Amino acid sequence: MMPFTVNIKLSPRTLTGALNIQNKTAVDWGWQGLIAQGCHSVVLVIDPVTAQMIQALERHKANVVKVKWARENYHHSTGSPYSLRLASADVTGKIIVWDVTSGTACCEIQEYSKPIQDMEWMWNQDASRDLLLAVHPPNYIVLWNADTGTKLWKKSYTENILSFSFDPFDPSNLALLTSDGIVFISDFSHSKAPGSTGKKVYISSPYSSPVHSKPTPATGAKKALNKVKVLITNEKPSAESVTLNDCLQLSYLPSKRNHMLLLYPREILILDLEVSQTVGVVAIERTGIPFIQVIPCRQRDTLFCLHENGCITLRVRRSNCSAVKEPDPDQSVQELAYDLRCQCDAMRVTKTVRPYRMVCSPVSENSAALIVSDGRVMMWELKAHATRPDTQYSSGVSPLYSPISFCGVPLRLHQRRIPDLSLDSMIGQSVIAGEEPPKAPLQQEVQLKFLLTGLLSGLPLPPFVIRMSPPLTTKNINQYQPLLAVGTSNGSVLVYHLTSGLLHKELSIHSCEVKGIEWANLTSFLSFATSTPNNQGLVRNELQLVNLPTGRSLAFRGELGNDETPIEMIKVSHLKQYLVVVFKDKPLELWDIRTCTLLREMAKNFPIVTALEWSPSHNLKSMKKKQLAAREAIARQTVSDTEVCSVESSVISLVQEAESRSGLSQSISAREHFVFTDTDGQVYHLTVEGNSVKDGARIPPDGSMGSIACIAWKGDTLVLGDVDGNLNFWDLKARLSRGIPTHRGWVKKIRFAPGKGNQKLLVMFNDGAEVWDTKEVQMVSSLRSGRNVNYKVLDVDWCTSDKVVLASDDGCIRVLEMAMKSASYRVDEQELTDPVWCPYLLLPRASLALKAFLLHQPWNGSYTLDVAQINYTEKEDIKSLIQEQLNSLSNDIKSIFLDPEFSLLQRCLLVSRLYGDESDLQFWTVAAHYLHSFSQGEQLSEPAANGAAAAQGKPGNHLDICYDTLCENAYFQKFQLERVHLQEVKRSNYDHTKKCADQLLLLGQTDRAVQLLLETNAENTSYYCDSLKACLVTTITSSGPSQSTIKLVATNMIANGKLAGQVETDHKKLKQIFLSSSMRYFDRTALFVEVCLKHGVIEVNDNTNKLISSVFADYARTLKALGLKQGAVVFASKAGADGTDLLNELTRIRGASRGEEEQ
Repeated sequence: MMPFTVNIKLSPRTLTGALNIQNKTAVDWGWQGLIAQGCHSVVLVIDPVTAQMIQALERHKANVVKVKWARENYHHSTGSPYSLRLASADVTGKIIVWDVTSGTACCEIQEYSKPIQDMEWMWNQDASRDLLLAVHPPNYIVLWNADTGTKLWKKSYTENILSFSFDPFDPSNLALLTSDGIVFISDFSHSKAPGSTGKKVYISSPYSSPVHSKPTPATGAKKALNKVKVLITNEKPSAESVTLNDCLQLSYLPSKRNHMLLLYPREILILDLEVSQTVGVVAIERTGIPFIQVIPCRQRDTLFCLHENGCITLRVRRSNCSAVKEPDPDQSVQELAYDLRCQCDAMRVTKTVRPYRMVCSPVSENSAALIVSDGRVMMWELKAHATRPDTQYSSGVSPLYSPISFCGVPLRLHQRRIPDLSLDSMIGQSVIAGEEPPKAPLQQEVQLKFLLTGLLSGLPLPPFVIRMSPPLTTKNINQYQPLLAVGTSNGSVLVYHLTSGLLHKELSIHSCEVKGIEWANLTSFLSFATSTPNNQGLVRNELQLVNLPTGRSLAFRGELGNDETPIEMIKVSHLKQYLVVVFKDKPLELWDIRTCTLLREMAKNFPIVTALEWSPSHNLKSMKKKQLAAREAIARQTVSDTEVCSVESSVISLVQEAESRSGLSQSISAREHFVFTDTDGQVYHLTVEGNSVKDGARIPPDGSMGSIACIAWKGDTLVLGDVDGNLNFWDLKARLSRGIPTHRGWVKKIRFAPGKGNQKLLVMFNDGAEVWDTKEVQMVSSLRSGRNVNYKVLDVDWCTSDKVVLASDDGCIRVLEMAMKSASYRVDEQELTDPVWCPYLLLPRASLALKAFLLHQPWNGSYTLDVAQINYTEKEDIKSLIQEQLNSLSNDIKSIFLDPEFSLLQRCLLVSRLYGDESDLQFWTVAAHYLHSFSQGEQLSEPAANGAAAAQGKPGNHLDICYDTLCENAYFQKFQLERVHLQEVKRSNYDHTKKCADQLLLLGQTDRAVQLLLETNAENTSYYCDSLKACLVTTITSSGPSQSTIKLVATNMIANGKLAGQVETDHKKLKQIFLSSSMRYFDRTALFVEVCLKHGVIEVNDNTNKLISSVFADYARTLKALGLKQGAVVFASKAGADGTDLLNELTRIRGASRGEEEQ
């Protein structure tokens, strides 16, 4: 016989449905690669790649309003490991910090009782990564230590705070969106509360501007922008104008410094904060769909926009290819324009189905998830495809080009790449003024489109009923599946597989609300539904028999069902032979399930049934024995006596067993029993055999019991529950009964747990549920609405012998332990259908070992993704978990890692992206760019005969402007020059003019700066000073000594904070910066040194050899601590004298381990 295994492991879990309106903003996509979402009081954790829910966190007693993942902007080590930390806040002001992997709460914070308006983790300092800033209504911002729950400081403001946004380029800058303005804070610090109340400014809403005084034509956005000049003002707007209440969102732009985004329903405004002016507008036409939300991207200057119809649009900043000359202020300068590049399909919006929120992957910025009010999560991913060069574009829209590099390295012919890895690997950078369009040979014109890659559906709106499939037995172990049938209010039945928690099948069966479900066997069930009563109180009853594998549905009662009293309940007998249909004001019906025939319709004087239950006892075994004996006797009569003697008894027993398993019971109508109670509480006992129904004993009502509402029967125990909350336990064998008052009101349902000898009883009340031990007649656990939980229980059932399943009015279905406590669980205990890539789920040491394994394998001639092929000293179960993570990588990622042409520098960049390591990703992006720029510059300078030839070979790619002062001097200067020209057009007072003049002087545009200085009005107090400055600039621009004097004065002014300094970057300074910034981190430093040596950036001499040896020795010790002995040996060998002792120790360990293996 072949061995087999059946996976019936059921972990506690929560199946969720429609969201509450207070959950609207409770969603976040973290650097860890997971989505957190609030659903009523539950926090869900979703893997967007596989569209699976991997965790449900339950500890809140109120609706969740905010969730935030901790940032990963720090160096990770065994002391600071990769971990899944999440903060959630509810409407009562409680903040809970979670360890998502274990499903436990690390910290709970509660001081105020109003909903948290906004919160954010601090990400800019290494001292502590546990700081959480929260807005507590009406006007407090509080900085919490999320590890201990300690309040570090609190600051109050005069206005109600709605939300806030940190400046990604300067963490001391914070903008608060209030009810009628914006408060700019410039002295934010984690060490103390802001000293000042900030700078308060008011916003003149675009709806009160001349833009909306008359209908704006389709091409009038540019004209409208010129009219809207002053938006930020220190004066409060007039009462006639619409104030900031219309503003939906405030956010700093992560793509460029000192720019802010304001979102209105029909416009997106881009502000330049240096001149407090609008420099860009994205306007919707009159027939367009209003905005709900905008997410600005960092890698490319793009905007993800969510509209009211659920459509997500992507807008990319328009390139400005015109050469910048001395501008004429009367001529228009191209403002910031964002062209619509692609959009996803809209959804059908109804009263109960509407888009709530959108989140975007912070790592790749090419994937978005749409959260819908009905609980659906739709995963949209950007895809790029090449277009023909002759593609026609709309007016003013320039073509998009693919990037000329992949993972920081310029593309080569036939090089493997993943075009959809991230946004910056799909489209190239926008061209700024003064730059030529890219003309790389491997570059192509591309178009973008959205593709729906995943859909996570939720339960429909409650109410619903639930019924678990028949329990696991030794007879059905080969076919058993833990299926839960859920009947919904719209007439459909959803079948969930509780091992994975995924929807198994959705069947549209009824035209009205499903009232009850009973399983006929492992693969079919009966469900009934009743329509709304008419004037006579009659309804249309629908009773369907559904075959689950085929989905075929059969009207079980045929043409019956129209204009009759509603069905109250259906009960299937223990052997699945008979079905009792109980009506409200009509005698019950008895049916044969196997033949779908009506066996008996009771007489009109039959008692009104209030509760009914089938007995677990029957005579099937005795009938089988009699039938087999009769067949055996017939068989013996057909053979001679000698032949009978030759038939061994073992053979006869095998025949009997085969006949027993061949479905012989299908032709047998065994005798079964059921009991029911009438309105007076009298208990009736009836026996059913075939189409014969015999009346049995009648037990008079118990005076201590009210009207019986439900009955449960198992073994020799019969339990009755009444409408007053009393439970009556009958011991049929001892002929004893015992009444227990629960004082909880109407007993709605009672069910015995499956399993032989398991006498646990699940009891459902109006206000919750209880579990009782009927042997000891005592309560085991209790759940009460309003006390333990904030939801109301709608239906209950057992899913295994020790776990219960509850349906609740918050639209969720929960699988709980018998204690009915929290449904949170360990993620690594889940049986997921698809493997999930998330190294954060590993132990800290294992996660770091996996990272080192993917980064560099210098001991091998070729790379491998099999942990078993390396000398890794770790437990087998840890190795298997690491291998599962490696196997979960996509085939494209695997092929890239196995490619020998994929350099170490590219691996560092790819691994940091896969891990969502914010710190590493930024470091290696900048390092890769400058290392390749340096090496390519060195190669070009050797054969070049003149500077022109070298200039032609200069790489055309550059860092995104989001890297700000780390960008190349020339590119940074061009960007700033384009920005100043736009500011100059928008200037409206002397202060703006002075700022423009100062910027032009710093950028070397002296002629235009002199013009602006001479424009100063004679009545201005700075007229004399500006005139002298203009003369001085004109005089000294070509004088050598004057240049030296200016540099000296400028240096002193910069040192004293009186002048904004220019950034001057060369490769020597950059190398020092990178080395000094990474010296604390042995792994990053060692790999960086390895890459620098390969690209010839570090000169090898006695001084650098000491540094290199020290770095490699430290990294070798790190690899040894992680269990990667082969890598430790390689780097200890490279460390020279510094690694001798470590190398000897590793050699001894290797020799000892080999000796143990030989023994």
